[in-house]
Amino acid sequence: MIKRELTFEGAISHNPMENIHTYQPLLFSIAYRLTGYASQAEDIVQDAYLRYQQADHAVIHSPKSYLTTVVTNLSLNYLKSAQREREEYIGIWLPEPVLTALPEGDSPEEQYEQQESLSIAFLVLLERLSPPERAVFLLHEVFDYSLVEIAEIIEKTPEHCRQLFHSAKNHLAEKRQRISVSPATQRQLTESFVAACQSGDLATLTKLLASDVTAWADGGGKVRASLFPISGQERVAKRFMVGLIHRVPADNVLFLDEINGAPAILCSRSGHLNWVLTLDIRDHVIVGLYTLVNPDKLAFLQRQLESRPEPFHSSSQILS
Repeated sequence: MIKRELTFEGAISHNPMENIHTYQPLLFSIAYRLTGYASQAEDIVQDAYLRYQQADHAVIHSPKSYLTTVVTNLSLNYLKSAQREREEYIGIWLPEPVLTALPEGDSPEEQYEQQESLSIAFLVLLERLSPPERAVFLLHEVFDYSLVEIAEIIEKTPEHCRQLFHSAKNHLAEKRQRISVSPATQRQLTESFVAACQSGDLATLTKLLASDVTAWADGGGKVRASLFPISGQERVAKRFMVGLIHRVPADNVLFLDEINGAPAILCSRSGHLNWVLTLDIRDHVIVGLYTLVNPDKLAFLQRQLESRPEPFHSSSQILS
């Protein structure tokens, strides 16, 4: 459960123009998890700030509650308007990846990081939910809002919110049973995966994969990528051993970084990001592989990488 500062009903801010930007990490976290787009989440947060500045502060008892309500509803409106776009999307849709290994204070997630709720696998899983189910589940399960508070935010009754929450939990229960592993183990397995692919060790690579492993790739119709998921140890192992990693051009660089709360494999050429591969590791095996090659969805991550004070990738991160 992500910790948040609880607000008390009726608490009135003595300074209506208090530094509302202190809520940016929380607001971004809500918008990003709801929409699956980091760039859209940024726009939503900025829109919420603008609405707050133009609002009548005399009737706003809690800037934080006001901003959370605006961000949640703007995110829900976006999901409704983007439904047709999602239906017409070419191939597999994956969320935009975000860099979470930024210096403290610079990350859009900051202290609101929580590995599972931020992972690509979990964000993909949320696509099984309707927008209201998604909002209620995230606000209650991840951000620790009460159902009464959520009812006020999305303008539904507490009982309706309770029904939406239980419905969401039922939809997600089957896919959330496996046990996650520590970050250190994730990194070790990620490095072993890369080493097996690069050396052509099919036997070792297969052992790293779960029997029901599945691979997804998002090219958005702009870069060649499989239009359908690939499942099974042998098919996935061969795909990655002779595909993305084994055939990486000599002038490309593979390196590890923390993406969506877990180690991920990135490929760049002359400082330009080509693709990102994140692994869903559970029970000490890889159960899912998510490859992002759509350049539009890599733009936010590219900007994050370029904004760091250190080089695009340090020597310790480079994979031989």
